[in-house]
Amino acid sequence: MTETLKANKSTKKDYFKWAKRYNALREENTEKFKWLNLALMILFPIFITCMAEINQCKKVSVFARFVADRPSVILFDFAAAGVIFILLLAAFRKGWIAALVQSFVFMALSITELFKYNTNGNHLILSDMKLVKSVKSLKSFAYIKITPALIIYCAIVIALLVVIFHFNPVLPHHVPFKRAIAGICCTILCTGMIIVPSFYSPVYKLFKLDTTAATNAFILNEKFEHNSFLAFLVETASESYSNRLSAPDNYGEELVDNITDDVAVASAAGFKDGVQPNVIVIMSESYADFRVFDQLNVDDKYYEGFDKARSEGYAGTAITPTYASYTVRSEFELLFGLPVRGINAPNMPQRVLADREQPALAQYYKKWGYKTAYVHPFLGTFYSRNRIYSRFGFDEMIFHDDIDNITDFTVPVEHYGTYVDDKTVYDQLFELVKSTNEPIYIHTTTMQNHQPYDQGDDPNDEFGNYLQWIRHSNEGLTVFLDELKKLDEPTLVFFVGDHFPSMRGETSVYNQLDLNGSNCSVLYEQEYFIWDNYGADYSCVPEEPVSFFYMPYVLINIIGAPHDEFIEKMNSFMENVPVYSLDYNDGTPDNVDLDVLTYDRVIGDVFSPCPIPSEAFESKKGAE
Repeated sequence: MTETLKANKSTKKDYFKWAKRYNALREENTEKFKWLNLALMILFPIFITCMAEINQCKKVSVFARFVADRPSVILFDFAAAGVIFILLLAAFRKGWIAALVQSFVFMALSITELFKYNTNGNHLILSDMKLVKSVKSLKSFAYIKITPALIIYCAIVIALLVVIFHFNPVLPHHVPFKRAIAGICCTILCTGMIIVPSFYSPVYKLFKLDTTAATNAFILNEKFEHNSFLAFLVETASESYSNRLSAPDNYGEELVDNITDDVAVASAAGFKDGVQPNVIVIMSESYADFRVFDQLNVDDKYYEGFDKARSEGYAGTAITPTYASYTVRSEFELLFGLPVRGINAPNMPQRVLADREQPALAQYYKKWGYKTAYVHPFLGTFYSRNRIYSRFGFDEMIFHDDIDNITDFTVPVEHYGTYVDDKTVYDQLFELVKSTNEPIYIHTTTMQNHQPYDQGDDPNDEFGNYLQWIRHSNEGLTVFLDELKKLDEPTLVFFVGDHFPSMRGETSVYNQLDLNGSNCSVLYEQEYFIWDNYGADYSCVPEEPVSFFYMPYVLINIIGAPHDEFIEKMNSFMENVPVYSLDYNDGTPDNVDLDVLTYDRVIGDVFSPCPIPSEAFESKKGAE
């Protein structure tokens, strides 16, 4: 035992001696190879920029073509990377630490971009990093494939980091003032490049960056093709900052009253024929009718259940505020009856809401004597739904967490593919309806049809597998509606997909259709149906397409629920501004009144008529 301890101590002493000798050698290298170290520090920003760009391009040849076509953009990338490196060098003094930090950030962003585009055909923007807390959840969505090229590119970066560590470039100790000045100047440059239009606009123009306003996902992707990785991240960050939300001009109670006072309340109380039906809103994840593309020759068999429901009820078209991702944008519009455009169309609108009770549609139903429930067969922590949506007026919130094997479902949970089977969700909805004595309002966002679509007879037939998922969903839908027919409770069902599905980047069906920023509007048109089991009157449903956020008022009108001035005003907007979405039509002018009401309801002081009891709302505000 004693000999073993002595041997261990001897090994440790040898290690420390070796480490001290090597550290002494590195310190000698700092002075001995000054010119080499200077060259390493000058060339490193160029090197790491090239490696990050090559990695997300996948091939050196693709990057080379981009350099030849857009040399000014690459010069911008080099300059930006140089400023960042100088800032890090000023902060850490040691060259290897600055290089390590910049390498990690650049390559991490590059790899994330690579996987994101391969997963859903959309490119990375910095606001996506808000989802970093949900990385555990995101793993189930992404196509993550470690390729030999990725390993090689990372190995090259690591190799240079080892070289820099060995030669040990270090700023002299006697220049703290110069380091501070350099750090301050670089910080000012980085900040100005994001938040000062008078600075970044001429810079972008000088380097010929594409600064086209990205009003839909396809235009954003086209901008990426022109700017590539680093310049795209910087330019979209400055664009996002310039579009940040602020209070409307002259915002206050008088302004809001002037907007809502010009309408007369048509129905102050009572439901149509005295009937208070259950209202079920089903937002089906990634559900879309690809038969709109004749060239795909999609067989009707995949949509039999959907077609049957549309023939039995009312069939229409709604304009979704998103494509391929950001389900919470569609969810926001259906839960609040407000446009995301009214708050500058953030990708994740729930993150800009005021931290208080929210006048969502569920609050109205509670006021009318309904029970309210939110059902989502996925993690409650994803998009912070369990925390944020708890302020929307739901009596009950039901989630299912596959990762930690925790569920709120009261029916047996089955899966189809990666996620909970839509049939399980329909069973849960039916159970809620049966077990509630009062009429119930339910909003559910399903998960079954979410990517990945690599499960099926042919894992590479992404579109074919997707259609199989849709067919299975429709089979469950038919069973659900048949059960409601037998139920002696009046029930109204609204069914719509949140957006067209995410598909892999270069090989997706969207590329086969040759869609681009000017012809992609069809991807924002979602077919829906309204169905009932009691003989509802659909004469009030608009025949022309309307934005998602109007659909809650369509349902309110069908059941003849009481209106207040706010609901009447939204009905007025539905007649005069049926579609309010930049993604679908960037030619639609801003509607100041609609924007003011949206801000007032979810961020402002809620001066507009509100379903939340005024005393409860005021006490909540006072507590804050």
